[in-house]
Amino acid sequence: MAQPSWLHDVMGAYTNILVHDIFSPPVASRNYAYTSIAAYEAARHLNPDYVSLGGQLNGLSAVPEPEKGKEYCYELAALKAMLTTGKKFIFSENDFSAFEKSMMEKVDQLQMPKDVHDRSIAYGEAVAKHILAWADGDNYKQSRSFSKFTIDLKNPSRWRTTPPAFMDAIEPHWNQIRPMSLDSAGQYKPVPHTPFDTTANSPFMKEAMEVYNTGKNLTEEQNLIANYWDCNPYKLNVTGHAMHATKKITPGGHWMSITRIAGIKANSDFVTTAYSYAITSIALFDGFISCWDEKFRSNLIRPESVINQYIDEDWQPLLQTPPFPEYTSGHSVISAASAVALASVYGENFAFTDSTEVRFGLPVREFPSFEAACQEAAISRLYGGIHYQPAITNGVDQGKKLATIF
Repeated sequence: MAQPSWLHDVMGAYTNILVHDIFSPPVASRNYAYTSIAAYEAARHLNPDYVSLGGQLNGLSAVPEPEKGKEYCYELAALKAMLTTGKKFIFSENDFSAFEKSMMEKVDQLQMPKDVHDRSIAYGEAVAKHILAWADGDNYKQSRSFSKFTIDLKNPSRWRTTPPAFMDAIEPHWNQIRPMSLDSAGQYKPVPHTPFDTTANSPFMKEAMEVYNTGKNLTEEQNLIANYWDCNPYKLNVTGHAMHATKKITPGGHWMSITRIAGIKANSDFVTTAYSYAITSIALFDGFISCWDEKFRSNLIRPESVINQYIDEDWQPLLQTPPFPEYTSGHSVISAASAVALASVYGENFAFTDSTEVRFGLPVREFPSFEAACQEAAISRLYGGIHYQPAITNGVDQGKKLATIF
């Protein structure tokens, strides 16, 4: 029988493709969500306690059911649904097809009856077709032709591009993507950010000074934490006049990796593993929609821009400032939402060793709970010099509220 490890293998390979193809964090969350939901919808038949998400998620109609009285290998169906769906959202289809071939060779070693094999493959494809049709209606394709974000340089409180790449704002219309569990992108609108005011000792300038002073006095541990949770999918390295990019995992990819780590430690069965990927990816997907809705509504200037103009023109944050407005913190929102989702499966006090960043040259980190990892990911953005404290605190609150469905 197929093992839960095969789901982890597929997700690991998929993350490698997403890193290679350089998807932005919001778009990567979309890729993860539809792919994971497809796997779960096929796998849920392994246990009657797990029910379909059809009719529960926005726009998802009843998912095809297997034929009654027929034998299926639902693990195989889930793998096929996952692979078929995931392939439609990436650029490196040939690489993923090669991986799929290697997975199917493992399936062949099970030597299941041909009719069961073929029926299971067909069912996985039917589920994938249904999920892909659902994805087509989420407004993503239409948003590819929406206008670029217009920067308001006349208003000093508004976001503007930052060095070294001075990139355009990423996904300014992401709040127009159909959410999965939210009734709207603005359902969990956070409290307003601190009013922009560059008067000395104003609450806003105190927040900017906190970022400035923290960045100038980082401890070794704070430096490590900031880099550990950086998760910048396209870091631009500048040496003199030369530039080269470093590809890394997205913030959502880091939490999908934590999902894998938790599943392996808990020795989760196949359907529980599929479910944990599905609900974590839903939390990520809706988290980015909720966060991006606020980012481009408040359109707040980043600490780097404020500090360089009003405090110290030579100051640089430890991390590269991401190319979108400041409030709220995306890391804080999606980490809180993911932590709630994972705790609903594995418990509030599930301790784990996170080895996600080892491949990027960073050591493992130990966490007593998903909440602890969430809090560290959130505060890392202050250490990195890219968020004021309210974006972090209110972002965590925003993420926890939108994850209450779990």
